[in-house]
Amino acid sequence: MGAGKSKLDNCPLSWHRRRSEDADQDCHESEAKNSKDLSLHGLVEHSNRTEQRMEEQWGAEAKGELPEEEAEEEVFLKFVILHAQDDIDEALRVQNLLQNDFGIRPGMIFAEMPCGRLHLQNLDDAVNGSAWTILLLTENFLRDTWCNFQFYTSLMNSVNRQHKYNSVIPMRPLNSPLPRERTPLALQTINALEEESRGFSTQVERIFQESVYERQQAIWKEARNVMRAQFVA
Repeated sequence: MGAGKSKLDNCPLSWHRRRSEDADQDCHESEAKNSKDLSLHGLVEHSNRTEQRMEEQWGAEAKGELPEEEAEEEVFLKFVILHAQDDIDEALRVQNLLQNDFGIRPGMIFAEMPCGRLHLQNLDDAVNGSAWTILLLTENFLRDTWCNFQFYTSLMNSVNRQHKYNSVIPMRPLNSPLPRERTPLALQTINALEEESRGFSTQVERIFQESVYERQQAIWKEARNVMRAQFVA
């Protein structure tokens, strides 16, 4: 699923800047604690609830019962940045870099996903509602249990879905990049974006090709139409 249109246009900063500081801190601290406590059994339960909720949403959308805000046309994103909780500012900087300097838009960081929704639903929406998944490899990334789950899930999704092949992009930003020797083996096999590299601009242009985006967008739209048709029937 894509991101709701116009929600980010009014205020491009993340959710922690749209709400009061205290409310946001409580929300994200709760998310961080919940993510670290997720057991295998808990993940299964979350997944089941996510599927049920998504089915209910598709059914409501097919019947025209969604609130006006949720019924707006959804947008298939160019990229989503998965990041550690402590790296929100760095993720926003990279988002602005790609959008403003390279014209790769629209994009989103994971902190901009709706607060209060299930972790797995947000992750599914982020990964499958965008053409590329950027993993922000910093010192904080591997300290976060939820980030570890995110990158394994993203890699499995790219393997299991043919059109998602090569859609996971590890990136070492300028600030506090994760050293190569400490990078998980699964990610060492993928050519990472290196912001400090002289060839960074060339890497970006080679990876984020419009033809790839359009192909994935078409598949995403077709899947949504099929799902809607099933519920209408």
